[in-house]
Amino acid sequence: MPAKPKWAQIVDSIRAQIESGELAPGDKLPSTSQLCAQHGVSAIVVRQAINALKIEGLVEGVGGVGVFVAER
Repeated sequence: MPAKPKWAQIVDSIRAQIESGELAPGDKLPSTSQLCAQHGVSAIVVRQAINALKIEGLVEGVGGVGVFVAER
C-alpha cells in the first residue's frame, strides 16, 4: 500500500488533536509557516490539508485572522 500523501498525514494529525481535546473549539491553528516547519512541507501542502479540514467541517477560516477549530 502506498504511503499517505503529506497533506493527508497533516489532516490526520490535526484531526487527532481535535478529537483528543488538545485543540478545543475556538482554538487557533498554528500559522501556515509554523505547520510547514513542523511537517517539513511547502505552503501548498499545508493549504491542501487545511482545505480538507474545512470540507470536513473541523475548522473554519477567518479572513486575515487565521484558521480556528470549528464548534461541534
